[in-house]
Amino acid sequence: MSIPNHAQDAQDRYFMMLAIEQAKQGLYTTRPNPAVGCVIVQTETIVGQGFHPKAGEPHAEVFALKDAGAQAIGATAYVTLEPCSHTGRTPPCALGLIKAGVKRVVIAGLDPNPQVAGRGVRLLEQAGIAVTVGVLTEQAEALNRGFLKAMRTQMPYVRLKIATSFDGRTAMASGESKWITSTAAREDVQKLRAQSGAIITGSETIIADNPQLNVRSTQLGVPAEQVPAPQVVVLDRRQRLEHSLQSDYQLCRRPDTLYWREDDLTALLKNLVSEHQCYDVLVEAGASVAGSFLSQQLVDELIVYQAPCLLGAQARPMVEFNPLSLAQQLRFDIHSHETLSPDLKLTLHPL
Repeated sequence: MSIPNHAQDAQDRYFMMLAIEQAKQGLYTTRPNPAVGCVIVQTETIVGQGFHPKAGEPHAEVFALKDAGAQAIGATAYVTLEPCSHTGRTPPCALGLIKAGVKRVVIAGLDPNPQVAGRGVRLLEQAGIAVTVGVLTEQAEALNRGFLKAMRTQMPYVRLKIATSFDGRTAMASGESKWITSTAAREDVQKLRAQSGAIITGSETIIADNPQLNVRSTQLGVPAEQVPAPQVVVLDRRQRLEHSLQSDYQLCRRPDTLYWREDDLTALLKNLVSEHQCYDVLVEAGASVAGSFLSQQLVDELIVYQAPCLLGAQARPMVEFNPLSLAQQLRFDIHSHETLSPDLKLTLHPL
């Protein structure tokens, strides 16, 4: 197995980027499987390409090899994640590449899934296929942060979403909050939901807003009904949502809603991975729940939609978090920022 140096071959980077674009087509539909793309190249010409569309259906390599046909013989395959080496609901992709007669395989990154974890590369190399690993790894891993983290740590990738005013307020003192941010910001939240295996909220949010927390966007590139519905989890430690009142709330009428009445949020996140195969988790809740996740250092990514308005000192804060000194502050790195007219979207990673 060869590891490319910093002066990576421009051709490898170009075709891997195209494979990543293929993988993006399955971003909202493959859960709990990772989004993977594959491009087959024969003498600098693309002869086959494909992506994994849905769990249980063929993987990206299968579609790309079918597209290439006999032109796969002696070709180079670019794959955004190590080809699988085990038989699950589909045959091993590493064996498919071997059988097709490819000469070289370029892989963005190894699959940390214990069922793969380097075995795919070994199968390819044992068959005499040249393997290069590490081309555009960071860009490829960005598509599957949850899957990769769960395989490595048994914990999901947690995104906390907050919609706030310019002065850091999420609702008026009365609870009125619809709508602080724009239609464009709310549409962007649909994308977050669509890539999430689970959405966590609190009983206070259920009682105050009676949300649906579903995926209903028509702008995802795929019909919303093809997106696996996120598992909704309601934090209800005080058991405020009694059975006699459940019919009053949309989420409580859903038979698959999960209620978590324990204090241990880490245990909840581990449970979502081990029992429900939820690798990407979105927290959409009030200030108390947001503060709990942040103060317990359980947030991998904080996403703030900030509207250009002021709600005043009596409005509700975005986070209930009360450090006693500057030494206890929570600091973040601004990973990206963009304008969703007229709002600002900030994506931050904890330092």
